[in-house]
Amino acid sequence: MRAWPAATSRRTTAVREREEAAALRQGVRYRRWFVALVGAVLAVSAVVVLIGTVGLFAETRSRPLTGAEQARYKQEEIARRWQAWPATGVFPAEVKYVGLDRAQQYARRVGIAPETECRDAVDTSVAGILDDHGCVAMLRATYIDQTSTFVFTVGVAVLKDEDSRISATEQLSQDDRVGVLPVAFPGTVTERFGNTQRQRTGWVGAGPYIVFSTAGYADGRTRAAIPPEEMLHSELWPAAKSIGNQIAYFLADPPKVPPCTQGNVC
Repeated sequence: MRAWPAATSRRTTAVREREEAAALRQGVRYRRWFVALVGAVLAVSAVVVLIGTVGLFAETRSRPLTGAEQARYKQEEIARRWQAWPATGVFPAEVKYVGLDRAQQYARRVGIAPETECRDAVDTSVAGILDDHGCVAMLRATYIDQTSTFVFTVGVAVLKDEDSRISATEQLSQDDRVGVLPVAFPGTVTERFGNTQRQRTGWVGAGPYIVFSTAGYADGRTRAAIPPEEMLHSELWPAAKSIGNQIAYFLADPPKVPPCTQGNVC
């Protein structure tokens, strides 16, 4: 029997509608899956961000410093002083020392020399040791005693760290004929203070620094000019050591450590 066109058209329309409905249902399912997947990704991301935020807060919030952190703070503060402080902070205008009869006196700074290479400011035997242990720079200044009778040059050798300084000082000799080279300032009472005028030299270690001292007479007399039977002035070398020790103390004096990682409030 021949089918009527109208019946065929209705069947075709019904098939198409069923196909469209099936496609729509499938699209809805895909969309639900996609929305669920996106929701899961966002949830995981939110958890990760939350964990990271909590961790960052815990890491950056102020808390008490540990013992190791306090020690590191002190070391770093002391090690940067030679650069952080002005030259007049490293070498004060006046430095106390104990004179005869235990009288307190003051050495006066005459001048500060430009920063120089370590090897250029010490005797050759000392220069090799400083170079081997990574000496960074040498700072020097010259003082006179309260009576303008004695001249002192103080040299601060800056080592990489305290361990390097300790290793260097273990190799330095106690020979009082070698050490820091003096710095004279023309037109002052120190102008005749040269290498041959050094009567004694010495050093002291402090933090990453080796503080050298050398002393002589302002009148220009050399070490060789003093007969063996003639004693040095009893105040000369004690004053030199006292001045060097005080400058070493200023440089290595432990700083006040904040109790917390962000200051005084934890």
